[in-house]
Amino acid sequence: MTAPSATADKTIETIRAALAPHGLFLRGTVNFASGEVAPLLVDGRLAASVVLIGNIGGSLWQPFSAWRQARSDGGGADPLDNWSKAVINPVAGEQGATAFFPSDPPWQPFQQWAMRAEGLKPSPLGILIHSRFGLWHGYRGALAFGIPLGETGEASASHPCDHCLEKPCISGCPASALAGERFDVGRCRGHLRTDAGRAGCLANGCLSRAACPVGSQYRYPPEQLRFHMSALEV
Repeated sequence: MTAPSATADKTIETIRAALAPHGLFLRGTVNFASGEVAPLLVDGRLAASVVLIGNIGGSLWQPFSAWRQARSDGGGADPLDNWSKAVINPVAGEQGATAFFPSDPPWQPFQQWAMRAEGLKPSPLGILIHSRFGLWHGYRGALAFGIPLGETGEASASHPCDHCLEKPCISGCPASALAGERFDVGRCRGHLRTDAGRAGCLANGCLSRAACPVGSQYRYPPEQLRFHMSALEV
């Protein structure tokens, strides 16, 4: 694997500066070895690296909200995805990168990239847990390059769930949606249709997620919690 160059380091700093006003961060880098499965760049070459872009806590909420309020359509049917593309695509164009998004095909293994780049693992909720940020972070896109890049982001020091005996996220779920081996989305949505669900998780954010003590200082603001929960309301 080729070592990152001074040009790559400059690229990283330029991207970091461009994203900062939008509350987005470089969350981690994956450099691909020769022969390894990698995404295709727009010119048909295999990418040498991808850098993940995302939020830490409620970092994106104010810029996203201001963008949404300035639009007559409120940002469209999928406002957060549309905002992410409006911010990240111009950066990709300026840096000669190929942008990928979790919401769009060709589907890319964002969780696998994140686990590799930041040393994360899934929590019982399915959300990747970080030793400092807990469950309060996310990935909004990735930039792929034809050259290897240096390290970005902050690697998770440990896997908090491995040392958590009480598992308050499981017992704190009023819908018992985490009672099985996987998060039961149908059970969660069914609870949100009830009066208790509307007054609880839907109004204040997922109670199971809030029960996790890791990274509680990064918890999303109330408006952001309601926004994300509304995606489960049907």
